[in-house]
Amino acid sequence: MSETILAAPYLTLPPTQAELPCDDGIPMETQRHKYQMDLLIETLEFWLAQREDGYVSGNMFVYYSLAQVRNKDFKGPDFFVVLGVPKGERRSWVVWEEGKAPDVVIELLSESTAAADKNEKKLIYQNQMRVPEYFWFDPFHPDDWAGFSIQQGVYQPLVPNQQNQLVSQSLGLGLQKWQGKYRGVDTVWLRWATLDGELLPTGMEIAQQEHQLAEQERQRAEQERQRAEQERQLAEQERQRAEQVQSQLQQTVRNLLQTGMTVEQVAKLTGLDISQVQELAG
Repeated sequence: MSETILAAPYLTLPPTQAELPCDDGIPMETQRHKYQMDLLIETLEFWLAQREDGYVSGNMFVYYSLAQVRNKDFKGPDFFVVLGVPKGERRSWVVWEEGKAPDVVIELLSESTAAADKNEKKLIYQNQMRVPEYFWFDPFHPDDWAGFSIQQGVYQPLVPNQQNQLVSQSLGLGLQKWQGKYRGVDTVWLRWATLDGELLPTGMEIAQQEHQLAEQERQRAEQERQRAEQERQLAEQERQRAEQVQSQLQQTVRNLLQTGMTVEQVAKLTGLDISQVQELAG
């Protein structure tokens, strides 16, 4: 009997990160949108530096299904972070390569994107990508700010805590509004913070903190130097005073002896030992 060999079925492997488009060439809506994205990414990068895992990026394509690729329906969240993955550079985020979707997504609203961000994209993050937490924020209208946590497959709105933060349970951090200057623009920014309300610092703020610490250390060293100098001066003054007393006592002893008094009489009069009188007289 001859052996029958079955041909292996032809399998089409899904495209890899290197094969997929990574940029649509469309810039972010405004400079402020770009700065807001950078602020969220920059501060979280320093936070992730304390961990051995994690990836954060923004305005990058996230691929979550082959149907999406076929339809060229590319989605690029303004901000996303993924925990539990190796660190390293990516051209795009490919779910079937990485093994998971983002843990947190933030969209920055504008007049042209707000409707899609609040409806179409929200449903995609909820139903197809299953992103645990989704937030949106309008850099020009900071009161338009919301967060959602997926519960039983459906996004439920988050309620601000006592620090007026929308809390990311995935990260153990809060998102809060902050009035201040970033890259020369003074406005209300959305920032990451600890649950105690301590802002995650930017690189500039870290440098400023290090400069302040260095200046405080310099001042402490200067104060210590001044204290040591004061102690030296006090010791020198004490030495000079002791020398002056010694000189005056010596002169007194000699004057008394010159009057014809005996060493014993001088010792009794001054309260000194005879040996001290003899030493001063010599």
